[in-house]
Amino acid sequence: MKKKIALIFGVTGQDGSYLTEFLIKKGYMVHGVKRRSSSPNTDRIDHIFDSINFKNDNFNLYYGDLADGSNIFKLINSIKPDEVYNLAAQSHVKISFDIPEYTSDITGLGTLRILESIRSSGLKKTKYYQASSSEMFGKVLKKKSINEMTPFHPRSMYGAAKVFAYHTTVHYREAYGLYASNGILFNHESPRRGLNFVTKKIVQGLVRIKKGKQKKLSLGNLYAIRDWGHAEDYVESMWKILQFKKPDDWIIATNKEMSVKSFANIVAKKLKFNLQWKGQGIKEVAIDKRSKKIIIDINKKFFRPSEVEYLKGNFKKAKNLLKWKPKHNIKSLIDDMIEYEIKNS
Repeated sequence: MKKKIALIFGVTGQDGSYLTEFLIKKGYMVHGVKRRSSSPNTDRIDHIFDSINFKNDNFNLYYGDLADGSNIFKLINSIKPDEVYNLAAQSHVKISFDIPEYTSDITGLGTLRILESIRSSGLKKTKYYQASSSEMFGKVLKKKSINEMTPFHPRSMYGAAKVFAYHTTVHYREAYGLYASNGILFNHESPRRGLNFVTKKIVQGLVRIKKGKQKKLSLGNLYAIRDWGHAEDYVESMWKILQFKKPDDWIIATNKEMSVKSFANIVAKKLKFNLQWKGQGIKEVAIDKRSKKIIIDINKKFFRPSEVEYLKGNFKKAKNLLKWKPKHNIKSLIDDMIEYEIKNS
């Protein structure tokens, strides 16, 4: 039986690495695209693919960039994948305020370049997955669960670029009959999360403080509320979305909410810190009762120009039709992240 072929843009990221593992276990031949870098950027997939000895016959790596339409076309036209997963982006929300044009090009127009390459290659049976984001919803007027019908109101160029990519995916589905689906993923974390994302920053920072390698952890908006899941669960939803009988758009979330401060409190408790919070606003700090030292403070440079205060997703549609639901809860997610940091920080 012929193996299914998957092409993953953003293969070296958190989601790309988990998805690669998942698809190889499913018997796929996986082709991954990574950006060229002067220093190695394959640490999340080095256990899968040995770039020196080429040990994995089911996994191939290519250089590419979503800014380079001709290269995208060449890859898609030569590989002729059964499934394309676009997980690539300039994905850091705060950084998108600093580099809005680059974010818009890669996160927004990059999606267009992939879809146009599929269309112009005549690959009518190729299925396309777009990694959409809860940041598209942005300013939610009422603090209730978000579903597929909730209007978009992005509060960053990352969110705005993701809205463009979402509608581009819908357009190619409706105009050209492509199997093109959006997975609207709410925040999802793991031990492989990037260092400048708040959950990773909290876990790594508090572990390093526990080990005596760091004195203090500086955070931004403690009261932002998010719906946090485990990336390992969410990549399974990506695959399920492309196995559904028709292309569609799906919320992937846990339908549970937690503030940044509550997340930090759970991590601290698991690491045996006894925190006492004092002060308000920019002067709020967390003191470790045992050492009497401030171990968490607030720095205004970590606030966004326009904040997203509340995001919680209703995944009822995915649960009923895809038979998907998260296996991890917030505590098991944090346990995974802490275990990794203790070993590697």
